[in-house]
Formats: sequence, C-alpha cells, structure tokens
Amino acid sequence: MTIGSMEYVEVFSSEGKGRGLKATKEFWAADVIFAERAYSAVVFDSLVNFVCHTCFKRQEKLHRCGQCKFAHYCDRTCQRDAWLNHKSECSAIKRHGKAPNENIRLAARVLWRVEREGTGLTEGCLVSVDDLQSHVEHFGEEEQKELRADVDAFLQYWPPQSQQFSMQYISHIFGVINCNGFTLSDQRGLQAVGVGIFPNLGLVNHDCWPNCTVIFNNGKIELRALGKISEGEELTVSYIDFLNVSEERRRQLKRQYYFDCTCDHCQKGLKDDLFLGVKEDPKPSPEVVKEMIQFSKDMLEKIDKARSEGLYHEVVKLCRESLQKQEPVFADTNLYTLRMLSIVSEVLSYLQAFGEASHYARRMVDGYMKLYHPNNAQLGMAVMRAGLTNWHAGHIEVGHGMICKAYAILLVTHGPSHPITKDLEGMRVQTEMELRMFRQNEFMYHKMREAALNNQPMQVMAEPSNEPAPTLFHKKP
Repeated sequence: MTIGSMEYVEVFSSEGKGRGLKATKEFWAADVIFAERAYSAVVFDSLVNFVCHTCFKRQEKLHRCGQCKFAHYCDRTCQRDAWLNHKSECSAIKRHGKAPNENIRLAARVLWRVEREGTGLTEGCLVSVDDLQSHVEHFGEEEQKELRADVDAFLQYWPPQSQQFSMQYISHIFGVINCNGFTLSDQRGLQAVGVGIFPNLGLVNHDCWPNCTVIFNNGKIELRALGKISEGEELTVSYIDFLNVSEERRRQLKRQYYFDCTCDHCQKGLKDDLFLGVKEDPKPSPEVVKEMIQFSKDMLEKIDKARSEGLYHEVVKLCRESLQKQEPVFADTNLYTLRMLSIVSEVLSYLQAFGEASHYARRMVDGYMKLYHPNNAQLGMAVMRAGLTNWHAGHIEVGHGMICKAYAILLVTHGPSHPITKDLEGMRVQTEMELRMFRQNEFMYHKMREAALNNQPMQVMAEPSNEPAPTLFHKKP
C-alpha cells in the first residue's frame, strides 16, 4: 500500500458527529485501509536523549546534532532525513538557549511547515491543519490558563525572522494538538515515546466498539480493519480504553474530547452488567457491594502510591488482601477485580514469582476475553504478557495456547511486519517445539528446560510503571 494513498476512503458528513470518513470499498479483518506519515511530530521531553527524533526508535547509542546539541538520531541517514524539519528548530533552539517543552516544539514544527507549504491541502491529505478541530471555544478556565502559558512560551521561542502568525491562529494550533495529538510508540509498541499530528486520522470519529484500530509502525500510522467493513460504512476508532462502564467512558470523552458519545455500547450500557459484575450465589446485598467498591477504590490509591515509590512487595501484599476480600462479592469480570489482577500479575512477574503471577494472569485473561472486542490490540498485548508469564512458570501448554491466541489478534491489529508480531511469531515457534518435546517426554523436557534456564539469564519482565500502556491519542488526563 502506498503511504498517503487515500483512494478507498472519502470524507462525508456523519450525523451528529460533523465530518467523518467512510469506506468506498469492502474491507476485511487485518486490511490496511490507509497509512499516513506525520504532518509534524516530536519526541517526549523525558526521552529526547534515548529516542531517534526521525524514526522514533529507541536506541542505545544515538548521534547528537552538533549545532543545537538537542536533537538525537540513529545515524547519518536519519539525521539527513530530519534536516528539512529540524533546520528552523535547530537555529531557534540555539537562539533561545534551550529547547522548550514538547507542546511548544510540536506547535513550532507545525507552523514552520505551514510557513514552507502554505495552509492549503498538502499531498495525500484530505484535510488541512487549518480545518482540524481545535475546540478552543470549549476550553474551561484551567485549560485557557494553560493555553495562554503555552502561547507566551511559544512567542518567546519563535524566531523574529520566521513568518509571524496571529495569536488566534497559534491558539488554534495548540487546540489541534490538544484534540488530535496521536501517541507515537517505540518500535516494539510497548512505550509511548512521542506525539504527532496526522490530519487524515483526525477525520476518523470515535466509537467505543470500533471497526478499525490504529498502529504506529516504522515511522507511519496504519488504520487497520478489525473485521468486515462494508462499502459506505463509517470508519471508527476508539479514542479511549474500552475497559470502563459506559457512564465513565462518556464522562472521559466529554472531558477530553468535548463530545457526547452516542455509540450503541454507551446508549444501551452494553457490558456494564459485566463491568459491575457480582457473585450470583449467594448474591451480595447492595450495601455490601457499595462498601466493597469503596474499599477497592481506597486500596487502589494505596497501591498506586506504593508502586510509585517502588515498594513492589507492598503492592503484592495489598493486591492479595484486596482480591481475598473481593472474592465473595465481585465476579471475575468486575472492573475492580480486573485492575487488581492486572497489577498483581505484572508486579509478580517483575519480581520473578512466575508461579503465582501465572494464576492471576489466567484469571485476568478470562475476564478480558468476555469484555473486549475479540480483535482488540490491548487484549492481544495482555494475552501475550500472560502467555509469557505462564511459559516462565513452566506451564508450557497454557503458555503456548495464549501465545498463539495473542499472535492471531496481533496479526489483525499490528500486522505481520510489526516488530512485536515478529517477536511473537518467534515465541510461538519456540513454545510449539517445547510443547512437542514436553508431550514426548515430560521428564526430559523439564531437565532440558532447567539446564537452558541455568545457562542463560532469565528474561526479566520490565519494571512495572505507573504509566499506562500507550493509548491512541495523546491527552493530558
């Protein structure tokens, strides 16, 4: 597929939502509907020394721009490719004395591109940055204050010799970034590393149960079909994680994106009964349920605090206590139980207590499978992690089954060329081989596994962080 080719989509007026995009041909699961490079993009402030400013890959050793000493690149090729976008930034950083924050840097990159190319449609774009939603008129008092601070900081950074834009236009660009900023992840899709503006993607409306997903792969985003899409059907993505009751999702969408969600799942409260699920026999009283919700909220606060301080054994203790108390009250699809299961399995895996972690990971996956769309990217990643945990615990059959399930999901959501899918394919082949050996001679399998693990350092899970997994759109909470 050619990047920037938009031949199979068209802009239309979507009832109650303003503009939208619809398919002009039939699509099937895993089809790439379009791919798009960023109009402008920047690396997060916290990662400017660790991530290439051109391709957004994490690298051990990066070349630094000799002029501004700020920008970092994989190699000369990435540095050369960046020069058109970095040239004005480079001299502005030198003049300013230091690089401003990511928001200011992104706004400046957008405006330097507008200065070079004008405000009209750029090649392959169905909409110009001028016409993207900014919602500045809906900003509350706090957001207005932040916007004024951003505009002031921008004006100090913006060079006097560059084209001068009106305050209104600069504010519009900051609004566009606030509403349309898309999170860029590292090459394996595991960490959010930057933010970019993708005008065509900005036209795709939200649905809590969408027919498409977006993935960042090798310097571009891909809009991928999650199932069959008919000709003329609107294309949708989910701006937020589905794992919440409809009322809470609607509140979040209204607060962050300024619209009322009217999707089927919100209108009919679909799956809310599962998110709030309680045990059937015996059924707890409403008072007991209410008390347990409050207890769970208080415990989650304590757990977040302990996590942020790196007190992982304390986190495990609090999760165990919570799950024990929740057991007679909540069903396994209950949001509070699932949050505990997710945290405790991740932290125990990090502490290499794989046996206990695998038990919690299995329960978590069982709950997720009843809630998420079968081809949801977050579900795929969660099943992959649970599969790895079970493999580490020596549960080869369960581990292999989960890795196969995750691979099937990621083939749809990420595609076969994405690094994480390739990693998963390697794991699938390895666990299949191990499973065959296990079935032929269980005793020999365990002996060989033990020897292999003694000879090579155990693959340790990443340290748990309070940062959520990369979401689609880059929003301040």
